[in-house]
Amino acid sequence: MLFGNVFATLGAAPSLALGLLSALYFIASLCVYVSLIYQISTRIRGASGPDAPARAFGLPEAVLASVLICFFLLTISSAVPDPALQFHPRNLLANFLLSAFVVLVIVTLLQFRGFDVSALAGFFRVSFFRTLGTGAILLFFAYPLIGFSEAINQRFFGGGSSKQNIVEFFSASRTIEERIMIIVFAVAIAPIVEEFVFRFFIYGVLKRYVGCLLGVILSSLLFAAAHAHLPSFVPLFVLGSCFAIAYEWSDSILVTMTMHSLFNSLTLTALAFPEFISQ
Repeated sequence: MLFGNVFATLGAAPSLALGLLSALYFIASLCVYVSLIYQISTRIRGASGPDAPARAFGLPEAVLASVLICFFLLTISSAVPDPALQFHPRNLLANFLLSAFVVLVIVTLLQFRGFDVSALAGFFRVSFFRTLGTGAILLFFAYPLIGFSEAINQRFFGGGSSKQNIVEFFSASRTIEERIMIIVFAVAIAPIVEEFVFRFFIYGVLKRYVGCLLGVILSSLLFAAAHAHLPSFVPLFVLGSCFAIAYEWSDSILVTMTMHSLFNSLTLTALAFPEFISQ
């Protein structure tokens, strides 16, 4: 009986240690993002006069952002994933063409209005290796927040698969060509387009008119809703908020593009090698 209790205690030790490490990881994640928010608020309060933020979109940008928001809201209901939906290359091609058109319209308007898009988005503000390292670190500390929000989402809303269409497509793809197309879209195209549209432009406009906090919340809500997948709405909102905070803190959209690309890469890796990485 004595040895049975000892072995039971030893068997429970790894689980206890894992739980403790998870709790510490979550606390560290909160501390990191609270620290970023504090630094952002301090910088905003201290900026005045010639040091005021240069990102100041005007009425034309607000009109275009309103049109895009209305377009997303109108298409959300019709874009709710169909469980029987099958992958077809035309789906990704149509999505790519529409995304390219939206980005082209935004860039054209900003160029016409005299904005330096590369400077405004911070393309050259951070070096390549610093961008990669910063994006990886901030994503690492975002994962506990995303996981916690997923748990809360399942607890209160339950049911339904948390897999989005692109994930379902990848899981059901039958050829290497289809998987390569999905990987290129998810790892390269989607992060660039979505961060440019939602964080750089829409968040930039919202921040100009409603402030940083509401800008983060509203742009993240729209980002989550635009994916038209209710089971993953809460985690996507948290993910979008982490991206927006990272963008505002770093002042470079490349950091959030890196985070987004790494996030999608890890997701697809987990799907491709389920025997090594837990779902």
